[in-house]
Amino acid sequence: MASKDAQNQRSRDLPGFLPGAPDPDRSFHISLPNPGNQVWQPALPLPGSLPPGLEYLSQLDLIIIHQQVELLGMILGTETSNKYEIKNSLGQRIYFAEEESICFNRTFCSTLRSCTLKITDNSGREVITVNRPLRCNSCWCPCYLQELEIQAPPGTIVGYVAQKWHPFLPKFTIQNANKEDILKIVGPCATCGCFGDVDFEVKTINEKLTIGKISKYWSGFVNDVFTNADNFGIHVPADLDVTVKAAMIGACFLFDFMFFEHSLAGL
Repeated sequence: MASKDAQNQRSRDLPGFLPGAPDPDRSFHISLPNPGNQVWQPALPLPGSLPPGLEYLSQLDLIIIHQQVELLGMILGTETSNKYEIKNSLGQRIYFAEEESICFNRTFCSTLRSCTLKITDNSGREVITVNRPLRCNSCWCPCYLQELEIQAPPGTIVGYVAQKWHPFLPKFTIQNANKEDILKIVGPCATCGCFGDVDFEVKTINEKLTIGKISKYWSGFVNDVFTNADNFGIHVPADLDVTVKAAMIGACFLFDFMFFEHSLAGL
């Protein structure tokens, strides 16, 4: 009897055992992570508790976004569709984002162009869609300012990023699906980022508390002048709602278009 009680106690010491649940099978084992594996999959929440594909964001407090260098754009001085790798803090890719837009928009509307950014996971499944309409971008125009729509999964709106008018500072709000303000984003007066990082602070609605930031990392003089590839970091609380993290990824794309997009054609 004592032997059986000791065996039950050992079973209950195993990770993931819930009180009142049947004893785990004897074949239960723990798989150790492989640090060399390119596809990073953290421990996932219960199925159905999060939008499909956003489970990978649930434990992240740092999201790195790396824009891929477009050699054709460098050589010809033309604007090509943007592509981004979205990585965790270890540099492992969790998503890939690609812009869909027509050549006419990229040529004549440049950084104001309407486009759709489709974000896929490592299996190729589309998990987030970011829609950007053609809108104004001027501190002298208080209406029809920039806005993004975030869908996760595609077809289900989970939030918006909306620019707010201000004569000196870049200001934006992150909104839920009902267009209710959740957080604010406040950028610096100067966003050139010639010799250092540019930080957009993520604040509460009353702007009294900063909970995170979106940073455009300075990649050096040569990269800034001769390529249009940018690197960003999103610093957020790990327990922030994953749909808000998805909206912040969309905000990062918007900032790239508005403040940091350039090519050799503009030099």
